[in-house]
Amino acid sequence: MKKSIQWIMIVSQFSILGACKKSDFLDKKPTTNILTPSTLTDFQNLLDNTTFLNATGGLAQLSADEYTVSYADWQTGSATERNAYVWAKDIYAGDTGIADWNQLYQEVFYANSVLDGLSKSDSAGTAQGQYIKGWALFTRAFAFYDLTRTFCKAYNAGTASTDLGIPLRLTSGIDYIAKRSTLQQSFDQVLNDLTTAAILLPAARPSANLNRPSKIAAYALFARINLDMRNYTQAESYADQCLGLYNTLIDYNTISITARSPFSTTNDELIYNTKQVTAYGLFTPTNSSSLGRVPGNIINLYNSNDLRLSVYFSQLSDGSYYRKRGYYGQGNYPFTGLATDEVYLIKAECLARREQTAAAMDELNQLLVKRYNNAGNYVPVTATSAADALAAILLERRKELMWRGLRWYDLKRLNMEGEGLTLTRVLNGVSYTLPPNDPRWVLPIPNDEIALSGIQQNPR
Repeated sequence: MKKSIQWIMIVSQFSILGACKKSDFLDKKPTTNILTPSTLTDFQNLLDNTTFLNATGGLAQLSADEYTVSYADWQTGSATERNAYVWAKDIYAGDTGIADWNQLYQEVFYANSVLDGLSKSDSAGTAQGQYIKGWALFTRAFAFYDLTRTFCKAYNAGTASTDLGIPLRLTSGIDYIAKRSTLQQSFDQVLNDLTTAAILLPAARPSANLNRPSKIAAYALFARINLDMRNYTQAESYADQCLGLYNTLIDYNTISITARSPFSTTNDELIYNTKQVTAYGLFTPTNSSSLGRVPGNIINLYNSNDLRLSVYFSQLSDGSYYRKRGYYGQGNYPFTGLATDEVYLIKAECLARREQTAAAMDELNQLLVKRYNNAGNYVPVTATSAADALAAILLERRKELMWRGLRWYDLKRLNMEGEGLTLTRVLNGVSYTLPPNDPRWVLPIPNDEIALSGIQQNPR
């Protein structure tokens, strides 16, 4: 039977697991034919394999307005990179093996392998077995959610029951092709997985292994998802539950503003670690040879006392800026996981949308006082109306969450709110424009997946 690329690429990925040295189990199970995890240790080692897990897509970052490249540098990119940058109708132009699809479905496969194995295990009911089940469900929810927000329309409660969702693969079997669900079914699956995960996961934040989820991470992800769905009351509630368990913020006055990697890999704001797939080099290097530059209109958002300008970016002799290493502190690829600063901003936005102006600004100022130079005598931000509060919070959201893989989805959501945000780029004298709610806000499913499985392509 013809197999979808959703699963078929797993065979080649498992063939190199021996190089990971995560455990004897991973070393000895090189193909899906003999991949038979059976013990709780096997299951945990599978989920701990950060070489293949804890990643999110990068097409949205390629398409967003957080960087710019010169025409000469743009020409050096792959077809996918070049076309995503200008929002072309045909992004891939013959490119195959698209990581945003393949690697995320690989994560689903890992999670399903664990869940299927647990269903046959006598140890599934133990405390460790229940923890591993919660971990696997969280992993699947995170992957399904990332696929949904990349390859589907922004959530609209009025049309979600007919809008196209993603294929929902719920077992590790590879002998069937999953067709596209509706968008409502996709979100329902994500929320159902996450609901069970939140019950099973421990309340405490991991002190070191931040690739492992907790209740804190589940509530933070619930808050992010409900914000995307524009369920602002629920998003606020989950943000509040998250911060009730863990609310630490870093005082940027205490970290080096000149270091190339200002943040440690276990910095105190981290809740759950993921990073962008290592597939796109056009904008990724974080040094003076980086092709991607931070647009001047973004740099101008930060005033002289805002430490984020120096913490996030470095300036070159020509006056341009490039981004430093990501929030997670290591590697060139952006941090896309969950952290307390995002949760504060979610809660603040939701309060503003409920016209709780004073409470919204208090939440925002709890964050901002940690971001400004102490010598500058930080003056709390104020607002005279809920609309002013919302505008201030959205501005700080853009400044705080730079290069976290969120901007593209924020733009989709805000355009559903009627913001009318248009993106424009100019390359070699040619202007490219992406108007609000254009079909190109939904990324196309890779062509090789369409050819193999016959699922419906997104209109562009």
